[in-house]
Amino acid sequence: MGRTVFPIWTTTKPFSCGDDLSRQEHLEPAIGDHVDRYTDVTEPTLSFFPACGAGSHPAVLVCPGGGYRSLAWSKEGLDIAGFLNLNGISAFVLKYRCPDRKQAARADAVRAMRTIRARAGEFDITPEKIGCIGFSAGAHLCATLAAPADPFAYEAADEIDRMPYRPDFAILVYPAYLADEALNVAPEFKIDAAVPPCLMIQAEDDAVKVECSVAWFMALKRAGVKAEMHIYPEGGHGYGLLRTGNAVSNWGSLAADWLRRQTGLQ
Repeated sequence: MGRTVFPIWTTTKPFSCGDDLSRQEHLEPAIGDHVDRYTDVTEPTLSFFPACGAGSHPAVLVCPGGGYRSLAWSKEGLDIAGFLNLNGISAFVLKYRCPDRKQAARADAVRAMRTIRARAGEFDITPEKIGCIGFSAGAHLCATLAAPADPFAYEAADEIDRMPYRPDFAILVYPAYLADEALNVAPEFKIDAAVPPCLMIQAEDDAVKVECSVAWFMALKRAGVKAEMHIYPEGGHGYGLLRTGNAVSNWGSLAADWLRRQTGLQ
């Protein structure tokens, strides 16, 4: 599986901070849960993993989670790219700014989607079949792309910033921050008929309240969005594609079938 890594900003990054120059990005080695994590990210990048075969392919932007503090790079980034490639889909894994840089991370995700669309011909990507998948905080980031409450404007740097950023489909796996304590959809989202088809995956015993995902799903249903939600009795949070022995471990097969329906792949 080949990989090309490239920066997504060619000029000054919006929402830059004064301490960016003093931060040193580093990969925290796996301890205990066997997950490599990036933190102190100030230079966001896309890692491109092309699907095999001639012709154009669907593509998916991958947003790892980590509570906006770090990025679960191996489990929710590289592993997911491999899963997508095995299913005939090209993958772009986003290394977005962290820790505690939600607005910067959102700008990075917006720019990433625009970049994939703008360079679809170069990467042999089918431009109308570009989705996103996210995990935990990364799922929240994907949700801001799929259902933005505002246009999220920043000063356009080039023609890439004039491209649309809403994905053609979205997968939210154990998503965080979707609703408040009263189960109202969070204010950064506007759920209407413009939201693309969504697949939502969560376990009932997740420490992140599954009721928040249900509230989001019900809002999708009211808006007439094609949505699918699967709630498993056990599995907790942060399992990625790991085989844990719980029924939730089968979500990858389910997602592969759903992706085939969205992309037309056989």
